[in-house]
Amino acid sequence: MLNPHRCGHFTPGGIVGYPLERLNEEVAYLAYHFHWPPGTLMELEHRDRRLWVDQVADINRRLADAAQEAH
Repeated sequence: MLNPHRCGHFTPGGIVGYPLERLNEEVAYLAYHFHWPPGTLMELEHRDRRLWVDQVADINRRLADAAQEAH
């Protein structure tokens, strides 16, 4: 499919332009916390993977805040 807004370059379906580095960070983050294989995480829909990343980050923030308050 040619996208006239991208100077005639072919753009595949899905999320176009999602940075590979960001995808790798998300997969590494979730793999670290859940011990799931990277392939399983790569197969998640983008929206689902972002939801899991946000949930884990919220849990980590709450734990860090609680530890800070305990001191």
